[in-house]
Amino acid sequence: MKTTAEFLINNTAISNELKAIATKVLNNERITVADGLTLYEQAELGFVGTLANYVREQKNGNATYFNRNFHIEPTNICVYDCKFCSYSRLVKQKDGQWELSVNDMLNMVKKYDGQAITEVHIVGGVHPRMDVNFFGEALAAIKAHRPDLHIKGFTAVELYYMFRKAKMTVKEGLQFLKDKGLDSLPGGGAEIFDENIRTTIAEDKCTSVEWLAIHQAAHELGMASNCTMLYGHIETYAHRIDHMNRLRELQDITKGFNTFIPLKFRNHDNQMSHVPETSVIEDLRNYAIARIFLDNFNHIKAYWPMIGRQTAALSMNYGVDDIDGTIDDSTKIYSMAGSEEQNPALTTQQLVELIKHAGRTPIERDTLYNVVKNYSDEEEVSTPQ
Repeated sequence: MKTTAEFLINNTAISNELKAIATKVLNNERITVADGLTLYEQAELGFVGTLANYVREQKNGNATYFNRNFHIEPTNICVYDCKFCSYSRLVKQKDGQWELSVNDMLNMVKKYDGQAITEVHIVGGVHPRMDVNFFGEALAAIKAHRPDLHIKGFTAVELYYMFRKAKMTVKEGLQFLKDKGLDSLPGGGAEIFDENIRTTIAEDKCTSVEWLAIHQAAHELGMASNCTMLYGHIETYAHRIDHMNRLRELQDITKGFNTFIPLKFRNHDNQMSHVPETSVIEDLRNYAIARIFLDNFNHIKAYWPMIGRQTAALSMNYGVDDIDGTIDDSTKIYSMAGSEEQNPALTTQQLVELIKHAGRTPIERDTLYNVVKNYSDEEEVSTPQ
């Protein structure tokens, strides 16, 4: 019996070029950069969605993953002035700033004492006074209080600034933070790797080469990481494929990336408010093409606080097998940029129901995708968080 994806090859309405790409995917062959660009330029949503769903189910069956997590955002004060950012405040700006102490961060962790939270995600602005020793103290305090909690922390942009200021090499800095309790890295700060675009939207940030080097060093130290791509602003399709190809090449070397997370540009209250946002159709096409192109990635994540729970539900049919976690209204990064979720928090029960209503099997995971619980046979979830 033919799969839905196999019918694409015999569809006379589809070009030979697209059929050739579909044949590669069905034969488990890697598509090229040129093939990826062809998908962006020529393929309809239904075509890429069918192929992406085929790849998704080959890799993960019907499972959709989530975890129980919360965020700590130590500060929104930042030395950088990224044009797309609605979150950060320059040091000289006094309105709307915040900065947390080590005790403030530890108290946020203590709020979850007795709850089955498995991960804390720590990212924020690049504050000139929050150095590697400050964060080392914070990590050590959190680990001492709750040793089982996985700490996923600090974008490569934050790390680059910290290590340069401390006159540490990347490996020295990562080893220092790992020894203090850092378990893995998030994927933020990647934006778009093309240096011309990067300079235009995020001048003075670490370069794409430096971002990739930090993640490679983390992988070599046994620390997994995530990776992202900010899309839907002034980049072209070629820039997106170039970005994903650089990630694919590093994954071939290290196999250290857990998941790829496309991040949608939101235009509220930032210096790029004149740039229109992409449509939901383009969002879904982007997820699908990422799933097809990144053949050496096990997981593609849709970050539901960024796109809203309805689009996250749709994305599960377009290559996505992870929708992040409970969050518990602990992040402001996307709500300040105008996302649909202004107070992002879902209980475990709500996440399970969202996944089930999309026809998928809810799997609670830890940060490294070890299964915590399979909710496929449960009608209700009794745990409140």
